[in-house]
Amino acid sequence: MRRLWIAASLTLALAACQSEGVSTSSTKHLAPIPAATMALMASKGMSQNDPILMRSYKKESEIEVWKRGRDGRYALLKTYPMCRWSGQLGPKTREGDRQAPEGFYTVTPAAMNPNSQLYLSFNLGYPNAYDRAHGRTGAHLMVHGSCSSQGCFAMTDEAISEVYALARESFASGQRGFQFQSYPFRMTAENLAKHRYDPNIAFWKNLKEGSDYFEVAKQEPQVSVVNRQYAFGGDASVMTAVAQKRQKDEQEVAELVASGVQPIKLVYNDGGGHESFRQVLAGTAGEGGSLAVDANARNRLGDVSRPEALASGPQEVILAANGKPRQEPSSALAYASQKPAVGQTRASGPVRQAASAPAAAPEPTAPAAGGDERSVLKRMLAFIGG
Repeated sequence: MRRLWIAASLTLALAACQSEGVSTSSTKHLAPIPAATMALMASKGMSQNDPILMRSYKKESEIEVWKRGRDGRYALLKTYPMCRWSGQLGPKTREGDRQAPEGFYTVTPAAMNPNSQLYLSFNLGYPNAYDRAHGRTGAHLMVHGSCSSQGCFAMTDEAISEVYALARESFASGQRGFQFQSYPFRMTAENLAKHRYDPNIAFWKNLKEGSDYFEVAKQEPQVSVVNRQYAFGGDASVMTAVAQKRQKDEQEVAELVASGVQPIKLVYNDGGGHESFRQVLAGTAGEGGSLAVDANARNRLGDVSRPEALASGPQEVILAANGKPRQEPSSALAYASQKPAVGQTRASGPVRQAASAPAAAPEPTAPAAGGDERSVLKRMLAFIGG
C-alpha cells in the first residue's frame, strides 16, 4: 500500500509535466534496478530500501550515488559517467546562461518526472535558498537522460533509468528527499591549488566546507544559509576532525603552490562530458567546425548537443598572479588565425595554451566553433582584458 501511495503521489505532483509529449502510459519509470546493481548492493551490505545521496563533479563529469547503512553512514555504491553538462566551471547565476548549478540541493518525490522528453529526469530544486539570497534566476534544472544539456546534467537513458530506480525505491521506503551535492571538481588540494585564482574560488571553498563534513562523517551535512553563505552543521563530535582535515588540506595546497603548481583556468567551448563519451564521438569536422555524429554514437547517446564542443575538450589556460592569462593581447591574433584542417578534430583532454589566448565561452545563443574570426578575436581580447 505504501508503494502504491508513493506512486499515486508522484503521478499527481507531476501532472503538469505531461505536456512534454511523452505518453503517460509509459512504464519506463517503473523499470527495476538492474540485477548487476542489486548484486553490487548485496556485496556491499546495502539494500534497495536504504536512503541515497548523490554527488556530481563537472570537471570529472561524474555522478556518484551513495547509500546509507544501518550505522547511519553513507558508503559509495556506484559512480556514473556524465554524458553532458553545459557552460563553464562555476555556479548558475541567471536564466539562459547555460550554466549547470553548483551547490547543495534537495530532491523530493515531487521532483521526479516520469514523463520527461529526455527519457526520465528529476529536478534539482534550483534556485535554492543560497541562490535566491544572491538574486540568481532560472528554473527546471535537471538530471536527465540523452546527451543534450542547456544547463542540466545529462546521463545516458540507461544510466538515468538506473539512478531513477534507485531514487524511486528509496522514496518508496520512506526517504522524504535526498541531498544532491554539485561541485565544479573533486575538492582535492591539487584542484584547489590549480584554480586558486579563479573568481569563484571563495564560493568553491564554501562548498568544500560541506564536502569536508561529508568526507569525514559520511553523513549528509545539515545545510543552511547564513549571511548569504552556506553554513553546515551536524554532529558536534565530528567538527574537530573536519577542522583538522581543512587545516591539512590548506597546508597541502600551500606546499603544491610552493612546489610550482601553475594556476590555471579551464575554458570550455560549452561544457563537457566524460572521456568515455567524448571518445565515442567519432566524426569528421565539416563546414563551420561542425562534427557529424555517426549512427552508432547516436544510438548509444541519443541527441548530442553541440558535439564539436564536447569532443574538443577544455583549454587549460595558465594564469598570471593577477588572475589573467599569461600572454600579451597580440598573441590572440595568432591563435585566432589558426583554424584546424578539414577532417581534423582536437585531441581529447585539456589543451594547454600558455602563449596564446583561448576563445572566450560563446554566448548562450551563439553557434559553436568556427564563426567569424573577427568576432572570435573580439571575445578573446575581452577575456584577456578581464
